[in-house]
Amino acid sequence: MNTKAERVLVTGGTGFLAGWAIVQLLERGYRVRTTVRSPSRERAVRDAVANQIDARDRLEFSVADLSTPHGWDAAVAGCDYVIHAASPLGGANPDAPDEFIVPAREGTLNVLRAATAAGVRRVVMTSAANTASPTSYSEHGVYDETTRSVDDPSFGAYRRSKIIAETAAWDFMADHRGATTLTTVLPGAVFGPILSLENLRSVQIVQRLLDGRLPGVPRIGLEVVDVRDVMDLHIRAMTAEQAAGQRFLGTGEFVWMRDIARALKAGLGERAKRVRTLQLPDVAVRLAARTDRGLKEILPGLGRRSTHTTDKARRLLGWQPRPAAETVVGAAQALVAWGVVR
Repeated sequence: MNTKAERVLVTGGTGFLAGWAIVQLLERGYRVRTTVRSPSRERAVRDAVANQIDARDRLEFSVADLSTPHGWDAAVAGCDYVIHAASPLGGANPDAPDEFIVPAREGTLNVLRAATAAGVRRVVMTSAANTASPTSYSEHGVYDETTRSVDDPSFGAYRRSKIIAETAAWDFMADHRGATTLTTVLPGAVFGPILSLENLRSVQIVQRLLDGRLPGVPRIGLEVVDVRDVMDLHIRAMTAEQAAGQRFLGTGEFVWMRDIARALKAGLGERAKRVRTLQLPDVAVRLAARTDRGLKEILPGLGRRSTHTTDKARRLLGWQPRPAAETVVGAAQALVAWGVVR
């Protein structure tokens, strides 16, 4: 429990990750300020947080957008820490990767410029595990934080945005001589219970399985991690002296999509009757990807089993993620409770 009522800025308050960051910080006694792109979004954030905790007067808002430097100085003013969880959703045009990349990079730099100018103690930035993955998808093995992905135009826009934004962050901090330190957290595939229907992100995979929209499951493996564990890692990294200037992988248990489908069947019983556990042949997935952009983006991962180790987070920060089955079932139960699936 934080007894000093230190203030933490959480960027992107309407997001899946940010919502749980706000909840957990409030539970630990911090004061929280979060950014929204418009004052009209404040009510949605308060309602989402209220599903878990009464924020009372410890939650406040600041208007700031990743795409512009305006508003960030005011957002960080008086804050001890920053958790930069905001990430661009991209535009409607899937052939325009800059709609992801530019706001991710410039938004990160806007946050860091404001935070360092204000003398914030530490910025903890949400990156992604695939920024610590080999360039070639044909490579298999176990990777740690010393692996640094290099941008490649053949990558999907989301992965490129994470690689470029994290690289820009470390480059910026290399020239910084002030008191502010940076730590980055690299989560895997983030699932778990939702606080609202805003930005379901990875949880949409569970939604599609429960709806029976998938005739089977592709041979894709995911390092499933619970959103609550991801944000716990952020907060541990925020205050631990030994976390300054470090990267921490926050991946979970490696499971195949078929394992996820089976976990839903076992955990939800009749409510998962539409979930199909048939594993689709790779050739069928490749054929379907000719007309389905979503499938096309996952093709490089078919049958791939490279993983990441979280030994560093466990050893230095005492971090311990929960089992993948518990996480995906928790996500499914939340979707049912919210009426997203029947």
